[in-house]
Amino acid sequence: MDHERIVILAHEKFPGRAKTALGVMRYGNQDVRAVLDRDRAGDRVTDHVPDIDDAPIVESFADAHEAADGEVDALYIGIAPIGGGFDESWRDDVRDAIEAGCDVVSGLHYFLNDDEEFSRLAAEHGVSLTDVREPHEGLTVAEGVSGDVDADVVLTVGTDCSVGKMTASLEIVAAARERGIDAAFIPTGQTGIMIAGWGNPIDRVVSDFTAGAVEEMLVEKGDEHDLLVVEGQGSIVHPAYSAVTCGILHGSMADGLVLCHAEGREVIHGYESFDLPSIPTYVDLYEDLANPVHETAIVAGALNTKDVESDEAAAEAVDAYAEAAGVPAADPVRDGADAIAAAIEAEVLSE
Repeated sequence: MDHERIVILAHEKFPGRAKTALGVMRYGNQDVRAVLDRDRAGDRVTDHVPDIDDAPIVESFADAHEAADGEVDALYIGIAPIGGGFDESWRDDVRDAIEAGCDVVSGLHYFLNDDEEFSRLAAEHGVSLTDVREPHEGLTVAEGVSGDVDADVVLTVGTDCSVGKMTASLEIVAAARERGIDAAFIPTGQTGIMIAGWGNPIDRVVSDFTAGAVEEMLVEKGDEHDLLVVEGQGSIVHPAYSAVTCGILHGSMADGLVLCHAEGREVIHGYESFDLPSIPTYVDLYEDLANPVHETAIVAGALNTKDVESDEAAAEAVDAYAEAAGVPAADPVRDGADAIAAAIEAEVLSE
């Protein structure tokens, strides 16, 4: 996925429900030439998200291609809906991108390479279709050796989906590097893989192999760095995704955990009949579940305060969260992740 100039598809979802688009725009190395959102066409990215690089929002790939004077290498699908399906209203944009000689990168559970029309067109125009959620062949069960790698391992865990685990992981890596720590990001989801250019899509791996898929990445990188920060997925109490969470928890055999939460979140996103437990309950749940495999502890908290308007109110929320979790905490975006990295350095790297 070595693309320099990209267009991101985020129809009817930008920015609030376009997590993949925002992740790539905030942390990727690509030059984003335009965002596709038919509902916000004519706007600019910074009209909605002021802290990332600007780009025009247009109605279609054809419009984006024209606005960029044809200088586009790839179309990225920047939406990750529940279930990962393909919306047929996107077909014209994907088709136009392929016919314009652009690669297409998708994090959906629907594989573009299995789509007869897209596969045929890609072959005709000599472009690649990359389904980042397609696991590579050769994955197998874990051997229980993640705890033996030279690097220390930290895993971000969550109170729910979409609370900022990937963002926290990337910000922790950046803050650790600022402290002189040789840290690396271990991507486990489609957005992280699009940003990093590698990784295993854990939510698409055969259940028996999920822990092994995490272990494989840690063994691969464990001798190259001092700290590996594993991107967590889901939540241990999620009615649909808890199995993925447990597989990563046990497969990583993490030396420390960072608990991630969204301020104001009281119910499971998309499953609103399920209430979130208290923060102390999450601390006990994650530690008790992890410890029989590899003893660990929550060492810091990451609080997503994007829906809190004032900095003062956000700071108060972070303080309350830290007290509830019993560990240092910060909003990695609003405050930076240095306080979290400092806690990791004190509680994990010094051990």
